[in-house]
Amino acid sequence: MSHLVKSPWIIHYDASSCNGCDIEVLACLTPMYDVERFGIVNTGNPKHADIFLITGSVNEQTRSVVKNIYEQMPEPKVVVAIGICASSGGIFRECYNVAGGVDKVIPVDVFVPGCAARPESIIDGVVQALGILEKRHAYQQSVENSIGQLIISQAEESDLPEIMSVQKTAYQSEAELYNDPSLPPLQQTLEQLREAFKTQILFKAVINGKVVGSIRGYTAEGTGHISRLSVHPYFQSKGIGKKLVSAIEARLTEAKRFEIFTWHKSSRNLELYGKLGYREFKTDQLNSAINRVYLEKAK
Repeated sequence: MSHLVKSPWIIHYDASSCNGCDIEVLACLTPMYDVERFGIVNTGNPKHADIFLITGSVNEQTRSVVKNIYEQMPEPKVVVAIGICASSGGIFRECYNVAGGVDKVIPVDVFVPGCAARPESIIDGVVQALGILEKRHAYQQSVENSIGQLIISQAEESDLPEIMSVQKTAYQSEAELYNDPSLPPLQQTLEQLREAFKTQILFKAVINGKVVGSIRGYTAEGTGHISRLSVHPYFQSKGIGKKLVSAIEARLTEAKRFEIFTWHKSSRNLELYGKLGYREFKTDQLNSAINRVYLEKAK
């Protein structure tokens, strides 16, 4: 964790500010404050960032951008709302196209008040964010060290929000393979998942009380249809996916064969299913750039 404390990378996004707070953020980089001497780097790539600084209230045009940046940042990550507009919507909060403060769209960890927020306050907010980042990294390490305490069990309806969160995170890497965020698992809503829960069986993987993976399936005309295998990126390559597939297969007792699908560039999934005895039997197109690969296995 010491490398993050000594050299945190920050991404800054103006959600629709008057530029007052943006200027103060940039002032932190000037020779007077020179935060770069502490190793703080302002990056333009969310995949490299540890801390997300946002200025301005979130409106309908910037809502999706804020969410996309947040979802592309690796865990652990921290969000800092800079200025009164980012904190609550400010004087724009009642406007017809303004969602409000940043916390209306994504979780916020640190609020820095001010109009405009002063560089000293912004730097203090980043220091607080580093403390949160350190705690989250320590927790993540403790969870990873507890992989032996993994519990696979059938999911309940109360688990669905956590399952949805893991699914969205897990499928980000798939979307990057095709440069296409429209993959069905990323577009599914919690309401749609609740509907699927009524007709499908969901299994969850839990470590220290936290859902880290899931899978679902149902039986129709003797075929066990298995889908949406999701494992949080920090817990992949630890055998959790294999255990989830085995659990759902065992639960689909009426199935005479099993069928599962993935996408043609998803080499990790194809390798996993191959090791579990699945063999490709057909393909079709999801869209012009993505082919679905169907695999089957006799019971």
